[in-house]
Amino acid sequence: MNYVIDTHTHTIASGHAYSTIEENFKVGRKKGLEVIAITDHGPKMPGSCHEFYFGNIITLPRYILDILALRGVELNIINANGEIDLNENKLKKLDIVIASLHEICMTPGDIDQNTDTLLKVMENNYIDILGHLGNPAYPIHKEIIIKAAKEKNKIIEINNGSFISRRGSEENCKELIKLCIKYEVKMTVSSDAHFSCQIGEFKKSIEMIDSLNVPQHLIMNINRNRIIDHLIAKGKLNDLR
Repeated sequence: MNYVIDTHTHTIASGHAYSTIEENFKVGRKKGLEVIAITDHGPKMPGSCHEFYFGNIITLPRYILDILALRGVELNIINANGEIDLNENKLKKLDIVIASLHEICMTPGDIDQNTDTLLKVMENNYIDILGHLGNPAYPIHKEIIIKAAKEKNKIIEINNGSFISRRGSEENCKELIKLCIKYEVKMTVSSDAHFSCQIGEFKKSIEMIDSLNVPQHLIMNINRNRIIDHLIAKGKLNDLR
């Protein structure tokens, strides 16, 4: 399979990433990507950009270096009530929204608390993707989460960067993938790139996907229209209708 979309990338605006938008897209073009989502961290991440950045991101061109640019965010989940760090006014302007748990923004709870938090997060219709659920710092009841993701039409991310930065994610991700297969839940592999050379790097995630014989129709990255149609169905990307 040819993976032509990177749904999770960061730029210098995130504060702890090291490349610009244009540098990321230059690498993406060399690697044959057709779609790149710009998903810098929400403002509660220390060093990240102000919320105005996400209001103004609509000024970016729809295509950068002939690659479709999705204007997005990686939200930080900030408390056990499932609150996130951008308001509805900002979220409704974005093309793609990831929500993730980060230790620096929310102290991990026990397995029941973490599961309950994510269930509350999924009530937010603007959120499209649940980021790096394999993180062992946040144990969850995986089957409960995957069944809820099916009900709420959320995409589960298999984060290639986690296999480097979140040691211990592998077995969790395998279990999540198996449950996604069982319940027919959509998945995306992503780079979570924090430097331009990481754009489009999915090797470990793809190896895991292939080893578990994931049906192609569940993978959102292998056809640009798949992610576009999904977002349009949610009322986004009106300019691409």
